[in-house]
Amino acid sequence: MNTAVRPDQGMPLAGRGFHSDVLSPGRSAALLGLLFGLAGTSTSAVTVALPELASELHLTAATAAWMVSGYTVALAVATPVHGRLADMVGIRLPLTIGIAGMAVGSVLSALAPSFPVLMVARVLQGIGAAAIPVLATALISARWSGADRGAALGRVAGVSATLSSLGPLIGGGLEALGGWRWAVALPVLGALAIPPLWRVAPARGTGERLDYSGAALVAVAASGLVLLIQSPSAGLTTAAVGAALLVAGAPLLALRVRSRPHGFLPRDIITNTTVLRSAFAAAAVPASWFALLLGVPLAAASWGWTPLATGTLLVPAALVGFASPAMARTLLARLGPRRSLALACPTAIIALAAAAAGALLQAPVLLATAVVLVSAAFGVGQPAMISAVGAAVPAAERGIALGIATLVFLTGASVGAALVGGLSGVIGVPAAFGLLVVLPLAGLAALLRGGPDRVAVPQASGA
Repeated sequence: MNTAVRPDQGMPLAGRGFHSDVLSPGRSAALLGLLFGLAGTSTSAVTVALPELASELHLTAATAAWMVSGYTVALAVATPVHGRLADMVGIRLPLTIGIAGMAVGSVLSALAPSFPVLMVARVLQGIGAAAIPVLATALISARWSGADRGAALGRVAGVSATLSSLGPLIGGGLEALGGWRWAVALPVLGALAIPPLWRVAPARGTGERLDYSGAALVAVAASGLVLLIQSPSAGLTTAAVGAALLVAGAPLLALRVRSRPHGFLPRDIITNTTVLRSAFAAAAVPASWFALLLGVPLAAASWGWTPLATGTLLVPAALVGFASPAMARTLLARLGPRRSLALACPTAIIALAAAAAGALLQAPVLLATAVVLVSAAFGVGQPAMISAVGAAVPAAERGIALGIATLVFLTGASVGAALVGGLSGVIGVPAAFGLLVVLPLAGLAALLRGGPDRVAVPQASGA
């Protein structure tokens, strides 16, 4: 794939398609964090409104939870596609199309007359929103390095975590004012970010073609995994479809990688131990986070709480978002990416244990504490993963490497949402939280194994 030096590599920013009137690092990171947060509110602001949505559309709670899982699956599956497109044509166009897709999908979701139409709109919204996580990090990695990059990544994570944590409160308020459709429409505000980001995003790439077959096989395998996980509450048909997609997609994907080592999933990226280890460990954090964002409102609704009251319960977690950029910057500087991730995983374990106890004992304080802890883990874990992956590959391969790592990262989010949505009706919310502890434990084990992280050697601009 990207073994050749990109034509814009080694050039000043103005020569890479950047405009001279670019935003400052802090403002750019804050804007990207707001976008990332809006993508997060597509889950967090909606979960508190699921009971009303289910009632209006005559659904069970487990069926209504599919709108969360469908969004996160689309988000995960489309992420590496956007990363690969950014390598080929530059960041500007895929990012703009992605933001527009998220905005259009949110409007269509709000106007959906039935659940099938709502699901189609949510998938469209997820496909568009998938551009934001990977291309926000790619944009920052392309523009800054060293301490500036770490600070910008921390700010993105902090702002996004703050807005996502406020999502339940915002969603609860919107639901109280105008119903669940207002909460679903919130991400349309992301369209306002298109003009400033169009000016600062690079518009050049390698010009390579997309491996459509590889992309399709990734989508098949990832969708099969999440469908299989969600199947306990959805029935045997869903289980059979999920198993068929996974059994067919995974071997074919492996054969595709073997026959096309420079295709959609480049062999040198997916065999990079630092990329895989960092992504797998970090994926446990959004799995825990999305599980709590879905499970806590379900538990609170079972106690008779209103969406607004549930949103208020989660406000303390938003305060962590304000502190997480400085926290992430300090930890990355002192501990490095790998040890920072190793700190995030035990934090997620404690958060899930607290959530399980809170749901079982009907203790709101424990639930609020759990979301605070997992927000802190997210604020550290995501920048740590990005820093580790970005440093482990050459600059020309950074887009696809971040795309693959973010695919794994967001697949974790899909798994977390699917486990709670699929199992809460079968074994209960507390037991679902307890089962999820396995994921951060596995992530921590992965970090403790293997040698030191790889660090790519920069290529000379004249190579």
